[in-house]
Amino acid sequence: WLYAFGVWVRNVLYDDRVLPSSTVSVPTIVIGNLAVGGTGKTPMTEYLIRLLSPKYKVAVLSRGYGRKTHGFRLAGAEDSAITIGDEPMLIHTHFPELPVAVCADRVMGIKKLQTIIPDLQCVILDDAYQHRKLRAGFYILLTAYDKLYVHDHFMPYGTLRDLPAESARANAVVVTKCPTK
Repeated sequence: WLYAFGVWVRNVLYDDRVLPSSTVSVPTIVIGNLAVGGTGKTPMTEYLIRLLSPKYKVAVLSRGYGRKTHGFRLAGAEDSAITIGDEPMLIHTHFPELPVAVCADRVMGIKKLQTIIPDLQCVILDDAYQHRKLRAGFYILLTAYDKLYVHDHFMPYGTLRDLPAESARANAVVVTKCPTK
Protein backbone atom coordinates (compact mmCIF):
# COMPACT_ATOMS: atom_id res chain seq x y z
CA TRP A 1 0.00 0.00 0.00
CA LEU A 2 2.87 2.32 0.73
CA TYR A 3 4.27 1.88 -2.79
CA ALA A 4 0.82 2.48 -4.35
CA PHE A 5 0.38 5.62 -2.27
CA GLY A 6 3.77 6.96 -3.40
CA VAL A 7 2.90 6.32 -7.05
CA TRP A 8 -0.48 8.01 -6.58
CA VAL A 9 1.12 11.10 -5.01
CA ARG A 10 3.69 11.35 -7.82
CA ASN A 11 0.96 11.11 -10.49
CA VAL A 12 -1.20 13.74 -8.74
CA LEU A 13 1.79 16.09 -8.60
CA TYR A 14 2.29 15.71 -12.36
CA ASP A 15 -1.44 15.92 -13.12
CA ASP A 16 -1.76 19.12 -11.06
CA ARG A 17 1.43 20.47 -12.73
CA VAL A 18 3.25 20.84 -9.42
CA LEU A 19 5.99 18.74 -11.01
CA PRO A 20 6.82 20.11 -14.47
CA SER A 21 6.30 18.26 -17.74
CA SER A 22 7.72 19.38 -21.07
CA THR A 23 6.69 18.98 -24.66
CA VAL A 24 9.07 18.84 -27.60
CA SER A 25 8.67 20.12 -31.15
CA VAL A 26 8.94 16.71 -32.82
CA PRO A 27 6.01 14.23 -32.75
CA THR A 28 6.51 11.57 -30.05
CA ILE A 29 4.97 8.15 -29.52
CA VAL A 30 5.31 6.49 -26.12
CA ILE A 31 5.02 2.74 -25.80
CA GLY A 32 4.62 1.41 -22.29
CA ASN A 33 2.71 -0.58 -19.75
CA LEU A 34 1.54 -0.38 -16.15
CA ALA A 35 3.24 -3.59 -15.06
CA VAL A 36 6.80 -4.82 -14.71
CA GLY A 37 7.87 -7.50 -17.11
CA GLY A 38 7.32 -8.20 -20.74
CA THR A 39 4.17 -7.11 -22.48
CA GLY A 40 5.73 -6.81 -25.92
CA LYS A 41 7.00 -3.23 -25.87
CA THR A 42 10.05 -3.96 -28.02
CA PRO A 43 8.07 -5.92 -30.67
CA MET A 44 5.54 -3.04 -30.74
CA THR A 45 8.41 -0.57 -31.18
CA GLU A 46 9.74 -2.64 -34.09
CA TYR A 47 6.25 -2.81 -35.62
CA LEU A 48 5.98 1.00 -35.51
CA ILE A 49 9.46 1.34 -37.01
CA ARG A 50 8.43 -0.87 -39.95
CA LEU A 51 5.16 1.07 -40.30
CA LEU A 52 6.56 4.61 -40.07
CA SER A 53 10.17 4.57 -41.29
CA PRO A 54 9.39 4.14 -45.01
CA LYS A 55 7.59 7.52 -44.97
CA TYR A 56 9.13 9.46 -42.07
CA LYS A 57 12.53 10.12 -40.51
CA VAL A 58 12.14 8.10 -37.29
CA ALA A 59 14.39 7.61 -34.27
CA VAL A 60 14.01 5.42 -31.21
CA LEU A 61 14.83 6.57 -27.71
CA SER A 62 15.06 4.25 -24.73
CA ARG A 63 16.39 4.53 -21.22
CA GLY A 64 18.79 1.66 -21.86
CA TYR A 65 18.10 -0.47 -18.79
CA GLY A 66 21.09 -2.49 -17.64
CA ARG A 67 23.70 -0.52 -19.55
CA LYS A 68 27.01 0.40 -17.94
CA THR A 69 27.17 3.89 -19.49
CA HIS A 70 25.44 7.10 -18.44
CA GLY A 71 23.87 10.08 -20.16
CA PHE A 72 22.93 10.31 -23.84
CA ARG A 73 24.38 7.78 -26.26
CA LEU A 74 23.58 7.28 -29.94
CA ALA A 75 24.04 3.64 -30.95
CA GLY A 76 26.96 2.96 -33.25
CA ALA A 77 28.88 0.02 -34.69
CA GLU A 78 31.04 -0.25 -31.55
CA ASP A 79 28.07 -0.52 -29.15
CA SER A 80 26.80 -3.58 -27.33
CA ALA A 81 24.15 -4.40 -24.74
CA ILE A 82 26.68 -3.27 -22.12
CA THR A 83 26.86 0.26 -23.56
CA ILE A 84 23.24 0.81 -24.64
CA GLY A 85 21.16 -1.95 -23.02
CA ASP A 86 19.83 -5.19 -24.44
CA GLU A 87 16.55 -3.98 -25.96
CA PRO A 88 18.03 -0.91 -27.71
CA MET A 89 20.82 -3.18 -28.96
CA LEU A 90 18.26 -5.58 -30.39
CA ILE A 91 16.49 -2.73 -32.19
CA HIS A 92 19.83 -1.35 -33.43
CA THR A 93 20.76 -4.80 -34.76
CA HIS A 94 17.42 -5.24 -36.54
CA PHE A 95 17.42 -1.68 -37.94
CA PRO A 96 21.10 -0.62 -38.28
CA GLU A 97 20.25 2.41 -40.44
CA LEU A 98 17.78 3.79 -37.87
CA PRO A 99 18.97 6.21 -35.18
CA VAL A 100 18.64 4.45 -31.82
CA ALA A 101 19.62 6.38 -28.71
CA VAL A 102 19.52 5.91 -24.96
CA CYS A 103 19.08 8.55 -22.30
CA ALA A 104 17.41 8.40 -18.88
CA ASP A 105 16.20 12.00 -19.35
CA ARG A 106 13.85 11.55 -22.29
CA VAL A 107 13.32 15.27 -22.89
CA MET A 108 17.06 15.91 -23.08
CA GLY A 109 17.49 12.80 -25.24
CA ILE A 110 14.92 14.01 -27.76
CA LYS A 111 16.52 17.45 -27.91
CA LYS A 112 19.93 15.85 -28.54
CA LEU A 113 18.41 13.70 -31.31
CA GLN A 114 16.92 16.82 -32.90
CA THR A 115 20.35 18.46 -32.85
CA ILE A 116 22.02 15.43 -34.44
CA ILE A 117 19.16 14.76 -36.91
CA PRO A 118 17.69 18.14 -37.94
CA ASP A 119 15.09 16.58 -40.26
CA LEU A 120 13.77 14.20 -37.55
CA GLN A 121 10.01 13.69 -37.93
CA CYS A 122 9.09 11.23 -35.16
CA VAL A 123 10.59 9.75 -31.99
CA ILE A 124 9.36 6.42 -30.64
CA LEU A 125 10.00 6.07 -26.92
CA ASP A 126 10.28 2.49 -25.73
CA ASP A 127 9.06 1.92 -22.14
CA ALA A 128 8.37 5.54 -21.23
CA TYR A 129 4.79 5.47 -19.91
CA GLN A 130 5.92 6.38 -16.39
CA HIS A 131 8.33 9.06 -17.62
CA ARG A 132 6.04 11.98 -16.77
CA LYS A 133 8.66 14.71 -17.36
CA LEU A 134 7.70 14.40 -21.03
CA ARG A 135 4.19 15.07 -22.32
CA ALA A 136 4.25 12.97 -25.46
CA GLY A 137 1.99 13.35 -28.46
CA PHE A 138 0.60 9.80 -28.45
CA TYR A 139 0.59 7.07 -25.79
CA ILE A 140 0.22 3.35 -26.53
CA LEU A 141 -0.45 1.25 -23.44
CA LEU A 142 0.23 -2.48 -23.69
CA THR A 143 -1.28 -5.15 -21.46
CA ALA A 144 -0.78 -8.90 -21.74
CA TYR A 145 -3.86 -11.01 -22.46
CA ASP A 146 -3.16 -13.40 -19.59
CA LYS A 147 -2.33 -10.58 -17.13
CA LEU A 148 -4.61 -7.64 -17.95
CA TYR A 149 -3.78 -4.60 -15.84
CA VAL A 150 -7.42 -4.36 -14.72
CA HIS A 151 -7.07 -7.74 -12.98
CA ASP A 152 -3.57 -7.18 -11.57
CA HIS A 153 -2.32 -5.85 -8.23
CA PHE A 154 0.52 -3.60 -7.09
CA MET A 155 3.95 -5.02 -6.45
CA PRO A 156 4.98 -7.10 -4.58
CA TYR A 157 1.63 -8.94 -4.56
CA GLY A 158 1.13 -8.40 -8.29
CA THR A 159 3.11 -6.86 -11.14
CA LEU A 160 1.67 -3.33 -11.33
CA ARG A 161 4.09 -0.44 -11.05
CA ASP A 162 1.44 2.18 -11.78
CA LEU A 163 -2.23 2.76 -11.00
CA PRO A 164 -4.79 1.17 -13.32
CA ALA A 165 -6.47 4.59 -13.55
CA GLU A 166 -3.34 5.85 -15.37
CA SER A 167 -4.61 3.94 -18.40
CA ALA A 168 -6.76 7.04 -19.01
CA ARG A 169 -3.63 8.81 -20.33
CA ALA A 170 -3.38 6.29 -23.17
CA ASN A 171 -4.56 7.14 -26.66
CA ALA A 172 -4.64 3.42 -27.48
CA VAL A 173 -4.62 0.25 -25.39
CA VAL A 174 -3.23 -2.85 -27.10
CA VAL A 175 -3.78 -6.33 -25.70
CA THR A 176 -0.71 -8.43 -26.45
CA LYS A 177 0.20 -12.10 -26.25
CA CYS A 178 -3.30 -13.16 -27.31
CA PRO A 179 -3.91 -16.86 -27.93
CA THR A 180 -4.00 -17.90 -31.55
CA LYS A 181 -7.07 -20.11 -31.04
